[in-house]
Amino acid sequence: MTSIAAFSANLHYRLNKCRVHSCTQPAQVSGAAFNGGLQKELSWSYGVSKMLQIQRFNIYRSTIGEYWKSFGTITVSVSSCLRDGSTKYFDFVVIGSGVAGLRYALEVAKHGTVAVITKAEPHESNTNYAQGGVSAVLCPLDSVESHMQDTIVAGAYLCDEETVRVVCTEGPDRIRELIAMGAMFDHGEDGNLHLAREGGHSHHRIVHAADMTGREIERALLEAVVNDPSISMFEHHFAIDLLTSQDGPDTVCHGVDTMNTETQEVIRFISKVTLLASGGAGHIYPSTTNPPVATGDGIAMAHRAQAVVSNMEFVQFHPTALADEGLPVKPNKARENAFLITEAVRGDGGILYNLSMERFMPMYDERVELAPRDVVARSIDDQLKKRNEKYVLLDISHKPREKILSHFPNIATECLQYGLDITHQPIPVVPAAHYMCGGVRAGLQGETNVRGLYVAGEVACTGLHGANRLASNSLLEALVFARRAVQPSIDHMKCSGLDLSASSCWARPVVPNSLGSDVIDNILKTTVKVRKELQSIMWKYVGIVRSTTRLETAVGKISELESQWEEHLFEQGWEQTMVGLEACEMRNLFCCAKLVASSALARHESRGLHYTIDFPHVEESKRLPTIIFPSPINRTWSSRQLHKLAIC
Repeated sequence: MTSIAAFSANLHYRLNKCRVHSCTQPAQVSGAAFNGGLQKELSWSYGVSKMLQIQRFNIYRSTIGEYWKSFGTITVSVSSCLRDGSTKYFDFVVIGSGVAGLRYALEVAKHGTVAVITKAEPHESNTNYAQGGVSAVLCPLDSVESHMQDTIVAGAYLCDEETVRVVCTEGPDRIRELIAMGAMFDHGEDGNLHLAREGGHSHHRIVHAADMTGREIERALLEAVVNDPSISMFEHHFAIDLLTSQDGPDTVCHGVDTMNTETQEVIRFISKVTLLASGGAGHIYPSTTNPPVATGDGIAMAHRAQAVVSNMEFVQFHPTALADEGLPVKPNKARENAFLITEAVRGDGGILYNLSMERFMPMYDERVELAPRDVVARSIDDQLKKRNEKYVLLDISHKPREKILSHFPNIATECLQYGLDITHQPIPVVPAAHYMCGGVRAGLQGETNVRGLYVAGEVACTGLHGANRLASNSLLEALVFARRAVQPSIDHMKCSGLDLSASSCWARPVVPNSLGSDVIDNILKTTVKVRKELQSIMWKYVGIVRSTTRLETAVGKISELESQWEEHLFEQGWEQTMVGLEACEMRNLFCCAKLVASSALARHESRGLHYTIDFPHVEESKRLPTIIFPSPINRTWSSRQLHKLAIC
């Protein structure tokens, strides 16, 4: 078991009594002791930065350390950075093509060669599905302090104040940069940016492009990336595992193994710096607004690579995803991901009703429909359970038709194809898994405890969101931290070498062609079934409202299901180093599900998105981040890097 000693006068980590059974069992939960409040001098980010500078995790000690010390002194100039064959060399590797990955790539490309690795098409990211907008202080009547206060209140006072201040202060400049790059946001009649208001915000500060903001940002960034000769885009490359070595007590990242899902070839990327910007893990639940690619790959990879993970119990369920059961014309087939009805509909005056057309939010919160997402989601969940109904109704039809169609054209078009006119009829909605507030623990510059590995976007836990993300703060966080990670990445790149023989230091994953098509089909069918079973367990036992008994049941059932699935794989001839898209996604889903359930079980209070009937109140003494330390004990296939450590 690894722990961190006190590393500064202001911030200490202490081990709680609660055990967390994570992917690398057993791991343990720790809390950062913020004594009595969110004080700047006791900040999360200060502590994390100091931890990463001073105190490294002493997980493994290996003779390989001396090799990598000499490896780091070698200077190699790679002009093309692309070599023939199954290994490619770059100064920077970016895993993920959402707003965080692309924005970072465009900056570091000024200093070296960049590979952007994306699991599907470049636009298939959570960014592309973000409807509402980006929050930023751009109105003279607004203030950074107000945005900070809204963020901290929504985050149930678990946010790190320094991180919040940095993001709210730097946000406006990040928006201006997007506009300069060609992103086109909506403007009012006065010619200024049209600023919307969403739940939890005290001012109009949401910059948007109708109800397709993410799509517009993604368009502008992708256009710039395509036109940058220093950036190479690798589509349909599934990231399998990070390549790591031990340098004394330090874990060092040297790139990533991927699988080209179109050619079934394993491609290895060796890099000086790696940015993980792979999004969240919405598909651990049966209904999610996330695209199919969001299977927790980045969080699971980082956890296997000995990165610290934090706050995984805080899963945000968006209150209003389209409920297909309530549509006049049902979709022909089940959706891969739920269709999001943006927060901005409520911000624009939308009202929630139960099926008896009773407005229910006044019974739960004085902010009614503009309450933070965790409050609204729990309120809807309570209505559905009390009334034994499948969905509630969100009505915006009392607003002028022209205004509805201009503000929400995408939603109006989607609903109309199923016989629903939102200008005259209420929209059937239900909560769906939406956003991971937890993730890979990061400092103020996106740094992790793994040297050479940076994180940005939903995969990261920066301390901004605390126990609940404020609406439209996700794109903002991604933009700010992608930019903040640039300079330390450049510095690391300049003092790192690139060894052209390094690829042979790790055993390569293999595609299981030798098993035959019948066996592979059998494994695939079993994996699809197991995936649905895992999602069902998570929704039933680790959903919006939780209890100790249900969480303990979830931990047991997940472990049992994982063991059964892995046993089936290896009975079919699967080997430890074999890889396939569905199987690797499944191992990542198991890993993230265990992190969420274990973290939830360890928090003995109700705060933000984590609500448990056994500890229904907020406890000031427990206002600490949940920290999962890595452990060398790897009991399942999901817990291990396929290549293990470097073998040079």
